[in-house]
Amino acid sequence: MSTARSTRRRRFAASVLAATALVVTGCAGGEAAPEETGDGGAAEASPVTLTVATSQNEQTPNYFCGVELLKERLEGADMGFTVDLYPASQLGPDADRFPQVQAGDIDIDLQGASALSATYEPIGVVDAAYAFDDVDHAFQWIDESSEDLFTGFHEATGVNIVDGWFFGNRTFTTKDVEVTSPDDLAGVPIRFPNSPIFLANAEALGVTNPVSVAVEEVYTALQQGIAVGQENPIVATRSSSYDEVLNTAILNNHNVGIHWILVSDKTYDKMNDEQAALLEETIREIRPENRDCVDEATEEILDEYRGDDNFTVVETEDIDMDAFISQAEDFFGGYFTGENLEAYEAIRETAG
Repeated sequence: MSTARSTRRRRFAASVLAATALVVTGCAGGEAAPEETGDGGAAEASPVTLTVATSQNEQTPNYFCGVELLKERLEGADMGFTVDLYPASQLGPDADRFPQVQAGDIDIDLQGASALSATYEPIGVVDAAYAFDDVDHAFQWIDESSEDLFTGFHEATGVNIVDGWFFGNRTFTTKDVEVTSPDDLAGVPIRFPNSPIFLANAEALGVTNPVSVAVEEVYTALQQGIAVGQENPIVATRSSSYDEVLNTAILNNHNVGIHWILVSDKTYDKMNDEQAALLEETIREIRPENRDCVDEATEEILDEYRGDDNFTVVETEDIDMDAFISQAEDFFGGYFTGENLEAYEAIRETAG
């Protein structure tokens, strides 16, 4: 599936050829071949310290059921790993961190496709509203159909997308605004992240008055009424305390939130093949556990909302989902062009 795996295989093949050449040269000169080391992995693993960054804080499942598990399992494997975690954008916002990933200064990063599209535009299509039917569709696409897009991303950036972890379905939360169709969003000031694909999502969903404030300013904007709603997975709404200000959750699930796990070629160069294989295997093993954790945390929060007389939950079955989905598909069919349109249509063709 991943570009990372094929890159590692090519590097391993090259190391085998190099080792073979050394053996032939050594035999011709009457000397013993040196002990194989490096990517071949025959020698003892060298210590490797991995720096892991994410914009998520410690209260989100992708931290305590994601990168913390990664740290625990890699360090517990006795393969030479030390893993340092930097949550809550401690190493800078997404846009500032990505060049550090490319340089190998940050070894593993979790980012959304909208942020990555600033460097490689086609990857942004995976964040289009209703591009995926649900998380099962998203994971099936990752496993079976993502290679072309991920290969293009790697060739353009030198960074591998190893896998994706579920962040939660993005939904609207508002102050006293109940939404059951796109028409209900006309004129309502809803905060969206300031990226082309998310602002396109606003238009695709019927939001005619999107508010683009920095993530650090969202809480204040909601408090002051600059925006009367925002869109995020429920777990992110809770971890950011937006539900202290807002009182209505609309479960329209317009986006399958995925955090893509990024590892650059420069980081792979720090590891032998056994270490690289363990890293990839561990990331993939965490994916279903992380999803279960996100689902459980989401339902716990929603149950709190449902039990609160001051909070309203607009359930999915009470929403005109066909209107949202068809409007988004019609919009993106005209919004995307060229390579982006091809990537979007390829995703939609894999829908059930």
